[in-house]
Amino acid sequence: FDKKINEKFDELKNLQQELKKVEDSGKRIIVEFQDETIAFANMVKEKLWEDSSVKEAAVIREHPYLSKPKILVETKGRPKAALEKAAEKLISDAKEFREKFKSSK
Repeated sequence: FDKKINEKFDELKNLQQELKKVEDSGKRIIVEFQDETIAFANMVKEKLWEDSSVKEAAVIREHPYLSKPKILVETKGRPKAALEKAAEKLISDAKEFREKFKSSK
């Protein structure tokens, strides 16, 4: 899909995260997570809503067992940039959680 976005998700999970572009109409994009659960897609959606340029962010799951989760992003600007920002926030939150967890021992 987009190398920069995939790299951000790879950094978050330390494994290959593959995204498939389903729709791209300029200010609206739908991407499908190839090897992820609905929970991960919901985390991305929550981070997208923190971006003031995002007009709509939603998780799509046609069937709970047979389909892969998708995320719809509509922005005032570039949806790919919003996805990248959301990935960066998730990485930051994960690092912060790890540090707090380590210091609580």
